[in-house]
Amino acid sequence: MALENLQPGDMIFAATNILNDGSVPDFPVDTQFASAGSRGVLINTGHLEDQPDKILYLVRFEDETNELGPPVACWPDEISEQPVSAG
Repeated sequence: MALENLQPGDMIFAATNILNDGSVPDFPVDTQFASAGSRGVLINTGHLEDQPDKILYLVRFEDETNELGPPVACWPDEISEQPVSAG
């Protein structure tokens, strides 16, 4: 399955470490939301208002206790529909 075919509720994986770039309120910049290989669930897809060709994926990643973290916007190269190696 390709990323563009993903639907809300589908499982995805972090392809890289996912850090707060300042766009997630109430969390310090550089907070790590997911390590490469972490499992998450797709919440929604969207795009930048002024760049409709730039797709974003809203994802909640599991933490070390398997609880879902806050919704985080990810670029396509930051996620994968298949598990990735953390090393």
